[in-house]
Order: sequence, then structure tokens, then C-alpha cells
Amino acid sequence: MDIENLLASKGKIVDREIEKILPKKYDLNFLKKLLGKPRYAYSPKTLTKALSTPSWDFLSRGGKRWRPYLFLIIYEALGKQQRDALKYTSIPELIHNGTIIIDDIEDNSEIRRGKPCLHKIFGEDIAINVGNFLYFLPMLHLKDAELPPSKARRAYEAYIEEMVQISMGQGVDIAWHRGLERRVTEDEYLQMCAFKTGTLSRLSARLAAILAGSSVKKEMAMGHFAEAIGVAFQIQDDILNLRPTEKWGKTAGDDISEGKRTLIVIHFLKKARPSERRRLLKILDSHTKNKTSVKAAIALLEKYGSLDYAKERARSIVKDSWKDVDSLLKESKAKRQLKAFADFLVERDI
Repeated sequence: MDIENLLASKGKIVDREIEKILPKKYDLNFLKKLLGKPRYAYSPKTLTKALSTPSWDFLSRGGKRWRPYLFLIIYEALGKQQRDALKYTSIPELIHNGTIIIDDIEDNSEIRRGKPCLHKIFGEDIAINVGNFLYFLPMLHLKDAELPPSKARRAYEAYIEEMVQISMGQGVDIAWHRGLERRVTEDEYLQMCAFKTGTLSRLSARLAAILAGSSVKKEMAMGHFAEAIGVAFQIQDDILNLRPTEKWGKTAGDDISEGKRTLIVIHFLKKARPSERRRLLKILDSHTKNKTSVKAAIALLEKYGSLDYAKERARSIVKDSWKDVDSLLKESKAKRQLKAFADFLVERDI
């Protein structure tokens, strides 16, 4: 099953849906529809330059668009037609892009999706504001959807719960790579991933279940599965950061420069000799971008098979998580695609 082509085809659909809620050029009619009549006067040109133009500079770079695909395939696997939920696909994607923009500022990153990070082009002030804007714009989309009160309430609750958790995950990640906590366990790392990366996949699944009219029990079960593949996705991201492919669109070794305590590092610290542990921690704590030091750190991690360990851990997480939803879903093409997609997230090279 060619998941990459499926993602590409759905990505075009998602972009069309995004443009309906975030047009590339604002005008008065759109602003009045979105926000109501102004008390004084709107400035469409300024809002376009400050919000839409930088947003689309980032969105147009591509990205995997896998969270909207996850949303749609779960919605279909629950017995519904994808076309009935297309207008909601922009929700997880806009939030995701907002988190990346903010994350790049917090990590002082240089490159994202093959181009300078947004704050390097437009400045930190505009980039921060755009990131925050993308967190909350989708909530207006939910409001305009005119959902039945019971579905609307559950959707808003899921949205708020997951947004709180994603900030917790980012907070923990920042604290670790700043050295505020030196001892990190594997379970603590996986929980951080569940918060940071698992939240938007979990939100995608929960929204799909809510909109499909599923029970709260099934909503949470699908969310738990999606969270697990989100964790596995993050682990594979950590691996690709140190062992990049030609398709990888970020700077190799960024995680070393940022001092991140990934599953790969945690495994190494348990297995390595004391002198090598001290050497790696010194490099991580220095936040160096020196290529020689970064390569030395990666060589240490490779020496102890830490990247291979992380790969197998990601595979086992996906395999175990599938058992929890296998019996909940009827056999269908969508179910098979969902299983193939979960496996793809771990084996991908992009």
C-alpha cells in the first residue's frame, strides 16, 4: 500500500480546506464572516501581511499532513464517508503547524522543511503571533460547523484537553534539554512524547470518533491508539534526526545541539561506560553546533546500538497499540489502510 502517495493526494485536499478558513489574502467580507462586524475598522492588508502571508509561507512548504489523513481514515474505519468530514481536516493540521513555528523559536532552530525557519524570515514577534493564531483559529471553525450541542461539547472538551497536554509535553522537553533535570527514565520520556507528539494524533482520532457519533468509550480507545502511533512517530523522528535520509528536511543532529534527552540518549546512558556517559552529557549540555562534536555524539550513540533499540521500541509500541483497536473496528479497506499507515509512521524515511 503506497501510503506516501495517499498522503500526497489527501494533502492537496487538506490545503484546499485550510484555505477556506485561512485564505491567502484577507478581505472585508471574509473578516466580517469570521469575526463579525468591526466596532471600528478592519485592516485586511495588514492582517494579510501579519498573519496570512507568513502562515502560508510555512504551510506551502509541504509537510506530511498525516494527522488529517489519520482523522479521515479513522472516520471511515468507524463506518462513515470521508467526504462528510473533509471540512474538519484543517483543525489538527493548523494546530500542528502552529506548534512547529513556536517550537523552532524555543529550540533556536535554523531550517524547517528545507527553508529557514519562519522566525528567521519574518522575525520572532510575527512568528510567535502566527503560531498562537494557528492554535486557536480552528476553534472558530468548530463553532461555524453548527454541530449538535452534544457533539460540539465533546469536541471542544477534547480540543481544550489536548491543547493543555501539548504544552505540558513541550514544557518537559524544554526543561530536559536545558538541563533542569538530569535523570530521565524511559517511561518519563515516553510520557513526554505522549503529551507533545501524541496529543494532536489523539485529538485527530477523538474528533473523528466524536463526529462519527461513536461512544465516549470508543472515542477514548481510538485516541489511545492514535497517541501510541504518535509516540512511535516521535521516536522515528529522533532516529531520522541522527540518521537522516535524502528526504529529511531538517538539519542533521539538531537534537544533539539542542541537548535533547531522547529515548536514544536514555538507552545510551544506561549502557555506556561512565567516561563515555560523561563525554556525551558534556556535548549535550554545551548545545554546540560544531559538526565534529555532533558527529562524535552520534558515533557514541551508534556504538551502543541505541538508535536500533529505539527503532525496535517504536515498532513494539505500534504493534501493541493495534491490539487495542483491532476488535473495535469491523473489517474494511479503511481498517487495513489504518494498520498500514501506523506501520508506515515507524518505517518512513521522510
